[in-house]
Amino acid sequence: MLVFLSFTLLYSGLVSSADYGPKNIFLLAGQSNMAGRGGVSGNKWDGKVPPACQPNPSILRLNAGLQWEEAHDPLHIDIDVGKACGVGPGMPFANKILSRIGLVGLVPCAIGGTKIREWTRGTGHYNDLVARANASLKEGGLIQALLWYQGESDTVKREDAYSYKGKMEKFIQDLRADLHSLSLPVIQVALASGEGPFVEVVREAQRGINLPNVTYVNAKGLNLKEDNLHLTTTSQVRLGQMLGHSFLNKL
Repeated sequence: MLVFLSFTLLYSGLVSSADYGPKNIFLLAGQSNMAGRGGVSGNKWDGKVPPACQPNPSILRLNAGLQWEEAHDPLHIDIDVGKACGVGPGMPFANKILSRIGLVGLVPCAIGGTKIREWTRGTGHYNDLVARANASLKEGGLIQALLWYQGESDTVKREDAYSYKGKMEKFIQDLRADLHSLSLPVIQVALASGEGPFVEVVREAQRGINLPNVTYVNAKGLNLKEDNLHLTTTSQVRLGQMLGHSFLNKL
């Protein structure tokens, strides 16, 4: 089956998931560190793909045209448009879990520079997330988890930081309801950095989310680029593997 999949990708670049049975689908959302800025300098990606991020015919990506294709970095190249995207946590995550669960479908949805209020129900980003999630299910599969890395933009203003917990909990509840998946697992990334002085306030909010099936991995201490905001390529690989380990622990 994988040989046939490889030939399909070779000649068309696209895959019909109906031909390959249910996939394990993962939503990737949040802001720039989820979209991936590893290897980006001067708004240009260096093109270097670490071994842990290598493509695999069993790792698919839902592109901006809502079609499945073989996944490769930058995963968000046609989603977080207007910005240079590079290595993010998605590919190392998928490679980490692949041997345990089989065919993986990644649904990139992250948009750089967004605050949590821009992901509330009814906003453009929220609607796009729901639409892409529903599109990923049309030919079979199951959404296994939402991987969420966001909050750096909410560290600038006190009111944003201190209201983060309530807004994040409402976002999760709304998304679960709209996807008809009331126990959808959510794996957050507790911030490694921020744009303002309230990083610890947002991190505390992330760790304190009081909903079932919500957990986090701690990015604090991972190496940052010179901007002191975005993760290095090596750190993105490490983060993706941490997310994979967290998911596998829940199986």
